[in-house]
Amino acid sequence: MDGSNALGEFLRARRALVRPEDVGLPGGGLRRVPGLRREEVAMLAGISSDYYLRLEQGRDRNPSVQVLEALARVLGLDPDATTYLVALTQDRPADVRHARRTREPHRPEQVPAGILQLLHGWTRNPAYIQNRYTDCLAVNALATALSPNYRIGVNLMRAVFLDPAERELRRDWEDLTEEGVATLRAYAGPDSDDPRLRDLVGDLSVRSERFRTLWARHEVRPRRGRMNHLTHPLVGDLDVRSNKLSMDGTDGLTLVVFHAEPGSRDAELLDILGSLTATGTETEREAPRERLEE
Repeated sequence: MDGSNALGEFLRARRALVRPEDVGLPGGGLRRVPGLRREEVAMLAGISSDYYLRLEQGRDRNPSVQVLEALARVLGLDPDATTYLVALTQDRPADVRHARRTREPHRPEQVPAGILQLLHGWTRNPAYIQNRYTDCLAVNALATALSPNYRIGVNLMRAVFLDPAERELRRDWEDLTEEGVATLRAYAGPDSDDPRLRDLVGDLSVRSERFRTLWARHEVRPRRGRMNHLTHPLVGDLDVRSNKLSMDGTDGLTLVVFHAEPGSRDAELLDILGSLTATGTETEREAPRERLEE
């Protein structure tokens, strides 16, 4: 993930996901690679095979928007993935890239005091705050009751992929991991030389085959709310929606709030969970630097 040919990596990964029959070409026959051949993509996009080869090999990094939109149609990209594709061609000056690689070690992000007060004032809604790398920076007691991994200093992406208990908790683990990797990819964008992101992706690629497979697909999805299907050890099956709210004036922090349909059985179970954990220890308020840097 050194960002040296992000456009070519994206194009190769996405054409491998397109079946010939999806674009009106005959399927079957012997193919050395899955998906479309380079010359098929070029033909369908209305460009020469040689030009498309140069794009994949990184020898031409400045295609027109019209060419990119044509490639997006052939590859079946949605608007979010198309925007991501265009962003990959926006070259940054070499001195900017160098500055990113040599910047000083990060300092822990600060959660605004008012947001912390709001977070801990919610007693019926699990909620937490994460940064762009999915480190948990602040959390209320009910969120920790929902999952022990909702704790300050835990990297939630690592927890979802590497903690067996987290997989047991989530009936929708397959969908959750697919969405999570696509969202992380969207956050990365063309900034694939970010050292913290590179370390996270490298670690998970080594330790999780599932992550490695999903990351190689180059799918992109912006951060959105979702329905979470859980099997909680204390209250059983529980379905709660999570909404993800960007926090203005912060460096990419996100407030995540869970809620159940008012008056539903899920809302009742959430209240029961809150009462069962009401006597637990007080939630930590600030993220220790050393835990976020593990």
